[in-house]
Parts: sequence; structure tokens; C-alpha cells
Amino acid sequence: MSGPQRARKRFGQHFLVDPEIIRMIVASVAAGPGDTLVEIGPGQGAITTPLARTGATLHAIEFDRDLAAALRLHYADNLRVTIHEADALRFDYASLGRDLRLVGNLPYNISTPLLFRLLEFLDHIRDMHFMLQKEVVDRIAAAPGSKAYGRLTVMLGCRAEVVPLFDVPPDSFSPAPKVMSSVLRIRPREAQVEIADRTLFAALVAQGFSQRRKTLHNALKGHVSDAELSAAGIDPGARAEQVPIEAWARLANELAAGHHDGPPAG
Repeated sequence: MSGPQRARKRFGQHFLVDPEIIRMIVASVAAGPGDTLVEIGPGQGAITTPLARTGATLHAIEFDRDLAAALRLHYADNLRVTIHEADALRFDYASLGRDLRLVGNLPYNISTPLLFRLLEFLDHIRDMHFMLQKEVVDRIAAAPGSKAYGRLTVMLGCRAEVVPLFDVPPDSFSPAPKVMSSVLRIRPREAQVEIADRTLFAALVAQGFSQRRKTLHNALKGHVSDAELSAAGIDPGARAEQVPIEAWARLANELAAGHHDGPPAG
């Protein structure tokens, strides 16, 4: 690509510049001919270039108009690379087909809402390899009972398997962020946790974790009774972070079966 563009703070841009980290990410993806890759936030093309050499079909989604134009010019002669100037939070991933393999150094300021958005397209996705703030990766991979375990853990964990791969220090980027980063792999679970009403489940989990320091008796008061919690095998005196994913699903399913409204959506 032509001369490097200065990172734009409003887009949360931190461009990856460490050749060894780039190699490790590309090796973790292990793409080849026949794969359909979707890179979110290609930026200056640090990962895009080696991914394009794998023989896979590559779709790159870039929100920054100037970067998208530079990428489009750079890959004009490569028929396997398509540059989409679009908002990753609004993009229709289903339009690219099925068995998609997503990869990217995600802007930290949109990483959590983007992960929730991608859950809507999980049936179209084979796997995802993302660089995120280490704190977010720790939350996604957390075990029940830990302080990091939360809403994001439950919502992703009920549908996907998460494997943290390696940490990335701040000096691997330009400009360097103030936090440590990590790369993780996310794959749809072969045996997903059965959830009868996903809207009810999402609202229930959000309500439960909205007041983490309170017991579920108090956090869900007015929405779920102690008897309903106990029937699902959950101690009303427990806090949300102590409840395993399967127990959240069991509670939501029993509420749905009883035509209970549960917490208000949203």
C-alpha cells in the first residue's frame, strides 16, 4: 500500500506492525484455497497481505474511507480479494455465504458489541480468530466464580468454544495502546446449549449481571422468584458470577416453558 495513514483515535485504530505477531496470527488461522476469509478492520493491510497469499477468497471490511480506498487500489488486480467499505457492526455477514472464517485486529471500542452482533450469524461461521484487549479475552474465557466471569462469558459460551492463543504486547502496535492484547479462537459449539427463547435468555442474563454485587434474589427480584431459581438448581443467595452457563439456560428454559415473561428485553 502507499504511504502509511496516521491512526485515527475516533476509530480506535492501533495498527499491528510486529512481523512475528502477524506470522503467528496467520499461522493460527491456517487458511488455504477453498476457504472464505472475512477480515474485520484490515487497516493498513498488515494481516491482509499474508492472508491474500494463502489462496483463500478474502473479504475485507473497512470502515475508514481512506484506508478502504487504499486497500481497493492495492488489491485491484487480485480477483480473490474484495474490499467492503462498511461498518462491521451493521454488515450482513450472511451475504458472503456459509462456512466463513473471520479474522481481525478488532477496534477495542467496538469489540464487545461486535461480538454480540456476530452471534446473530454464527450459523454462517466456521471459526473466528480475533485480537482483542486482554481484559476482554479473559472475560470471554472466564470460569464461573471468577470476577472476570460475566454476561459476555455466558452469551458467547452458550454457543461457542473459546480458546485463548497468545498475548500481544503494546509495542506490537503503532501507536501503542495502553493495554495488553490477546488473540483468541472462537468456534461454534458442536453441541450448543439448548435455549428455547434467546430473547428471554439474553434479557435474563443481562438483568442478572446488571447488579453483580447483589444476590440473584435481589438482582432478579420482581422478575424471577426464589422458587423458580431453586427449581432450576440455582441458589437464590448466589451471585450471577457463580452460576454456570448451563444453569442460566435451564432457568431461562423453565421460565419460557411456564410462559413466564421474565425480565424486560433490552
